[in-house]
Amino acid sequence: MFAAEIFMHRFLLSSAVRTLNPEQADWFYAPVYTTCDLTHAGLPLPFKSPRMMRSAIQFLSRKWPFWNRTDGADHFFVVPHDFGACFHYQEEKAIERGILPLLRRATLVQTFGQKNHVCLKEGSITIPPYAPPQKMQAHLIPPDTPRSIFVYFRGLFYDNGNDPEGGYYARGARASLWENFKNNPLFDISTEHPATYYEDMQRSVFCLCPLGWAPWSPRLVEAVVFGCIPVIIADDIVLPFADAIPWDEIGVFVDEEDVPRLDSILTSIPIDDILRKQRLLANPSMKQAMLFPQPAQPRDAFHQILNGLARKLPHPDSVYLKPGEKHLNWTAGPVADLKPWK
Repeated sequence: MFAAEIFMHRFLLSSAVRTLNPEQADWFYAPVYTTCDLTHAGLPLPFKSPRMMRSAIQFLSRKWPFWNRTDGADHFFVVPHDFGACFHYQEEKAIERGILPLLRRATLVQTFGQKNHVCLKEGSITIPPYAPPQKMQAHLIPPDTPRSIFVYFRGLFYDNGNDPEGGYYARGARASLWENFKNNPLFDISTEHPATYYEDMQRSVFCLCPLGWAPWSPRLVEAVVFGCIPVIIADDIVLPFADAIPWDEIGVFVDEEDVPRLDSILTSIPIDDILRKQRLLANPSMKQAMLFPQPAQPRDAFHQILNGLARKLPHPDSVYLKPGEKHLNWTAGPVADLKPWK
């Protein structure tokens, strides 16, 4: 689900917007691949990412003149970790670390989005997480299949390994889901991930998209692609591509504190509203904007990112530094993050 960093690089290598003349460039993209720093078991290892990113920026500033002209204000980076360029999966530690200071002027393209949060700086572009388009396409069922499941969710309710007491993970919202609705016949919820997961979403009216360690999850993409009304349980979430996707019209937003009333909230939605949301979700352009297909297609997530970058042009004169002007402190941040990455 962090693979947007890699696929964005591949897309740009063959895109018509690419130029080999840096003097013609509006933007500089730096593919750092922080998400490819993995444990031996293949799990993401974001803790050293600031060191990797910092070393990459040092390389850019020493090898070419373009970073130093603006202190990175015309550069963009894809940072699809849980909390973006705060580089940690636990919110408390992400907030403590903050966004890498050297990225203060750069544009960040990130999956994390939450209003008034230290890990989402002004001007960032919020994107969907990567979900495999070909895999989802292979599991499509006839569109007229009845939606016989009222509420559907598969995933963790407790993260016993990282949060044994159960109050920190998902801010308790997932635990509340399980405790309140595990025996409710309208709710098909479980930790088991069946082989028919994608098919089941296409047979469901509502698909729950609660926060986990971070507010976002691939379920949001899957729900839109499969025409299942996303029930978004993540206070103050900033959703991707709000100019292309009318989230208020296709989704249902439920405050985390209202999870115990979720059954009454969903059963009280008029059938006409449900049908209208389903008709909107059936629009192919809605699905396309959430996907990173190979090869790229018109109006897909790649092009939504380009649209977001284009809206920030032209760069104001203030981004170009005057002689002797500097904005970045190269020694700011936690001491451990200042070590060179190897």
